Amino acid sequence: MAAQNEPPPLESITHISEHHFAKPYTRIPAENRLAPPPKTSLGRALHAVGMGGSLHNGFGHALSDTPLGSAPSTAPSSPRLYPVRQNSGSATPRVRPPATTLNIPGMTRSRISPDGKIAQRDVGAKLVVIMVGLPARGKSYITKKIQRYLSWQQHETRIFNVGNRRRVAAGSSQGPVSGPNSPPASPPASPQKHERTASIAQVIDPPTQAAHILLNGIDPVAEQNELTKLPSAETMDQSANFFDPKNMKAKQLREQVAMSTLDELLEFLLNQGGSVGILDATNSTVERRQVLFNRIKEREPKLGILFIESVCEDEKLLEANMRLKLHGPDYKDKDPNSSLADFKKRVAAYESAYVPLGDYEEKNNMQYIKMIDVGRKVIHYQLQGFLTGGIASYLSTFNLSPRQIWITRHGKSEDNQSGRLGGDSDLTEEGRNYGTVLYNFISKKRTEWETDQRNRIRKASALPPKPGDQTPPYPELLGDLDSKNFCVWTSMLKRSQETAIDFEEDENYDVKNWEMLNEIHAGKFEGMTYEDIRQKFPEEYAKRSKDKLNYIYPGVGGEGYLQVISRLRDMVRELERIKDHVLIIGHRSVARVLMAYFMDLTRDDIADLDVPLGLLFSIEPKPYGIEFHAYRYNEEEFWFDELVDYKPQKETVKGN
Repeated sequence: MAAQNEPPPLESITHISEHHFAKPYTRIPAENRLAPPPKTSLGRALHAVGMGGSLHNGFGHALSDTPLGSAPSTAPSSPRLYPVRQNSGSATPRVRPPATTLNIPGMTRSRISPDGKIAQRDVGAKLVVIMVGLPARGKSYITKKIQRYLSWQQHETRIFNVGNRRRVAAGSSQGPVSGPNSPPASPPASPQKHERTASIAQVIDPPTQAAHILLNGIDPVAEQNELTKLPSAETMDQSANFFDPKNMKAKQLREQVAMSTLDELLEFLLNQGGSVGILDATNSTVERRQVLFNRIKEREPKLGILFIESVCEDEKLLEANMRLKLHGPDYKDKDPNSSLADFKKRVAAYESAYVPLGDYEEKNNMQYIKMIDVGRKVIHYQLQGFLTGGIASYLSTFNLSPRQIWITRHGKSEDNQSGRLGGDSDLTEEGRNYGTVLYNFISKKRTEWETDQRNRIRKASALPPKPGDQTPPYPELLGDLDSKNFCVWTSMLKRSQETAIDFEEDENYDVKNWEMLNEIHAGKFEGMTYEDIRQKFPEEYAKRSKDKLNYIYPGVGGEGYLQVISRLRDMVRELERIKDHVLIIGHRSVARVLMAYFMDLTRDDIADLDVPLGLLFSIEPKPYGIEFHAYRYNEEEFWFDELVDYKPQKETVKGN
């Protein structure tokens, strides 16, 4: 047989191509092959002197800049080392304050604040609000609104009124006077915890008292005792002369009471879990504000300080404000004419030394808000912090326009009839009847309200007031009653929208659907009954029964009451801003949360407030609070009966 690489004989070639001129291929064993030429100058130099050859048994590999791979090791492998957290750069304790970012109970969570509230150590996020302004400018109205709004959002907020302490110190201690038809108090089972009536001596223990003496050089108990030694009402008259800047004896008392009240406020923020403390006083001079500012910074430099000034330029509004003061504790049961004259003298005494917020605060980088005519104009300066921003946004919604806000639940639905949670079922026949009766009743009340307002305007035009005159202030001089619209707001769910069908068909009502008014979402428990949950998920049932406010339904979309509060925040601001009448046809959780805001209920009352089907609430915002009425649906008479002595109470039947 011819060799494999031997060329064919010439006579057998009939066609000549390029491959006939190619050299025969000879396979060279790997161990005899030359290494590729080195790539670097060092490798080429070594190769030229004979050090780049190829040898066997691992020696004589071509030198190059490419490292050789290691041979497999037979030694046992070393243990794997995992990453270790490195120090942030310093072993010294942290001295800067923690970040003061947004805190929303139920919507944020951190290691130091698992419930989303402002942590006790997060002092930089807490806030001291100092009110500024002459008497009868609406300061107390603003403070009560701020306190109600922040407390509703679960931020511990308390008002510290210097005037109330001044009356006690000077011997004239009469409690505040409520307006007519003021909102009822919280259910008896849950008294309002933010009211504080105990003296300092009753709440400060000896170690804390000693700490105050060491740190501040002041004995808070002795300081309060000194207040009781000041001249009593028999020797210290609290008429207009009491507020004359030249009255040094009275000035000394006012200064001492102001500092004592501020110390109580700081105690609340720094040692009692408070988030916002509001100092309600005139604070009308630069000297007073400077003393307050320095005292706060000496006690805790990281505390935020916000000045809020209320200015009233509208003469009619100011006159109405002054008339409101005649019903207060300083002039209770006194002749209204002489009282009004004395109050105007008091205002003049303050005006002689009054310096509004402005140049001094701006030169010293003090943040402030100035409100003119209760929100007609608002000025902000250098606002910082989420609480300050939230307050500023809320204050910009204020208005004193007369209006009614109605709140009710939808008519009975098919799911209500079967006791099922959530869902999107239609109304029953009883539910549709409820919607029609609701339309008839609201239309009648709307007409009655407009007639009543016109009568009040005529009565309020008679100034000065006569003895026994109880005409509410702000005599509806802020708008034309004929141009006031009536809005009807429902949720996106069928049972709410179907209750508003009669309003939808009337051009005199403006109907709108809001997703934020939807019922609380029960997550994976949607469509179940409470009994189903109790039997199938006893642990979840017990957990919700123990802490209903903070509980969140498990499963996709599950919510809790804190989530409902959060999504209704914009709704509340819109209700404060709008000047038209509003009827809200919502659901049980929504009605509870909204009523808790307007009635200033405590957190213990929100999730258990009794709001059965067929209950209708009427709210009229007033400068002294709200005028409140409650009605119950009479299914036999197809009408609503007023509940004259209505008091909020806890629910007695689940799913009512």
